[in-house]
Amino acid sequence: MSVLVQIVIKPQQQEDKDFILKIGLQKARLNPSDIVDWRVRKKSLDARNTTIKLNLQLEFWKLGEERQPVTPWQAKALDPQKRIAIIGAGPAGLYAALRALEAGMTPVVFERGKDVRARRRDLAAINKEHTINPESNYCFGEGGAGTYSDGKLYTRSKKRGNVLKALEWLVHFGAPEAILVDAHPHIGTNKLPAIIVAMRSAIIEAGGEVHFNAKLTDIKIEDSAISAIQINGGLWDDFTSVVLATGHSARDIFYLLHQRGVKMTAKPFALGVRVEHNQTLIDTIQYNSAVENPYLPPASYALVEQIDGLGVYSFCMCPGGIIAPCATEQEEVVTNGWSPSKRNNPYANSGIVVSVAPEDLPNYKEDDPFVCLDFQKKVEYDCWVAGGKTQKVPAQRMIDFVAGKISEDFPKTSYQPGITAVNLSEVLPELIATRLKKAFQKFGRKMKGYYTNEAVLHAPESRTSSPVSIPRNPETLEHIEIQGLYPCGEGAGYAGGIISAAIDGINCVDAIALKSLS
Repeated sequence: MSVLVQIVIKPQQQEDKDFILKIGLQKARLNPSDIVDWRVRKKSLDARNTTIKLNLQLEFWKLGEERQPVTPWQAKALDPQKRIAIIGAGPAGLYAALRALEAGMTPVVFERGKDVRARRRDLAAINKEHTINPESNYCFGEGGAGTYSDGKLYTRSKKRGNVLKALEWLVHFGAPEAILVDAHPHIGTNKLPAIIVAMRSAIIEAGGEVHFNAKLTDIKIEDSAISAIQINGGLWDDFTSVVLATGHSARDIFYLLHQRGVKMTAKPFALGVRVEHNQTLIDTIQYNSAVENPYLPPASYALVEQIDGLGVYSFCMCPGGIIAPCATEQEEVVTNGWSPSKRNNPYANSGIVVSVAPEDLPNYKEDDPFVCLDFQKKVEYDCWVAGGKTQKVPAQRMIDFVAGKISEDFPKTSYQPGITAVNLSEVLPELIATRLKKAFQKFGRKMKGYYTNEAVLHAPESRTSSPVSIPRNPETLEHIEIQGLYPCGEGAGYAGGIISAAIDGINCVDAIALKSLS
C-alpha cells in the first residue's frame, strides 16, 4: 500500500524535485532505495500568515508495490438497440455521452448552439455590436457556459461521484496534468476549446452522434413516460431515455416542460454584481506584500457574510481575469467572469452575490415554479434599460455605491461592451442592494484595502445557478413523475460548476444503464 505524507515548502522551492523528494523521504522515514516511484498528489497555497507556504501531499510506492496507471476513457462496442438522447453539449451532456459509449450505448447529442469554434463570431458580436444570438452565446453552444467563461474545476461535490475520474478524462482529452494536483484546478478559456473538440471527435469516432443547431422544441409524453422528442420544430425522433442537460439559462425549456405538465419547483439561487479590482491590489492584500513574487500565482479571495438573514458571498472569483457579457436574449444584461490559463490580465473580478430563496421574494407563491426566474429576468431587464438598452452594464465605484453617489468617472474596465454610470441602488432590488452595501464594508474589514473606490461594480451577476429545479427520484435519477426523463446538471438544479455537472452526466447514464439491466 502506498505511503502518503504531508510536507510544507516555500513557494520558490516548488520546482526543486530533488529537494521535495528529500524532505518527503525524511517525513516518511524512508530511504531512496526503499521506493520504486513517487509523485506530488496534492498542492495548495497557504497565504494566511506573513510567511507564505506551499502544502504538498506526496505519495510513495515502496519496493514490491506497483503504481496503478490511470484507466483511460475507452468506448465499447455499441448495442444499436440502446440509444439515448442527450439534450445539451455542456459538461453534463458531453460526459453523459462519453459514459454512454463506455457502457456500450449510443449517445445522440442535440445542441441548440454552434460548435465551439463557430461560437467565437457570436461572442465577438456581443462585445463589438451588442447583438445577442439567442442560440449561440456565452451560455449556449458546444461546451456550454464553462467553455468561454473560465474553466474553473474546483468542486465541493465529493459525495456526488468520482471527481478524480472527471479530472482524468479532461487530461485524457488534452488538459494539463496539473489539474490532478492543484487544490483549485483551472484550465483557462484559451485552452478549453481544443479539449471540447477532442471529446466531440471521440464521441463521433466511437459511433455516437453530435448535432449542432439542433434545438429541443417539444417532447412527447405517453402514459407518464417519454416516447419521443421534437428537434427544430419538425423532426420527431423516438427515444425512451432522455438526458436533459440544457444548462441554467435555457428558460424556453423550463416553459416547455411546464406546458407539458412536467413538475418543477422554484429553487434558491443568488444574484448581485461583479466586482473588479486591480489584480496588483488583491495580490498585495492577500500576500501581505507590495513586492511582486514570481513564484506566487495571481491571488484570489473567498468572502462570505450573513447580512440581515441572507448570505452574501464571493462567487466565481477570477484572478487575472476579464468580465464578459453573458446575456442570452437581446433585452437583458448579464455579467460573468473568466481567466486565461496564465491568469495574466491586470484585473481581478468576482461575483458578489446575495442568496435568494423563493420565500424571500415579494411575489412568492408556493405553487409557482417561476418566481425566482421572474425575479432574475426583471433584474436583467432593468439593468439593460439602465445601461442604455445596449450591452453596456450599469456600473458604480464601490464606495460611491454605498454612499448613494453616481460615479463621475471610472478606471479602465475589462468589460469590452462598456459601462454606464448609474446609482445601482435605484436599479437593483432593495433586498439585494441594501445587503451588498453592508457586505462590502464588512469585507473591507476582513481584507484591508478591498473596500475602495478603485473597485467598480458591474451589474448584474445573475446566472449563478438555475432558479428552477426539476425534481427527480434520488435513487433512479428519473423525473419523479415522468419515466425516461433524466433532469441533469446545472439546469435541473443538481450541479454547480463544470466538474459537478460532468459527474451528474455520468451518474444519469449509469442510472439508465442500471435500469436497462433490470
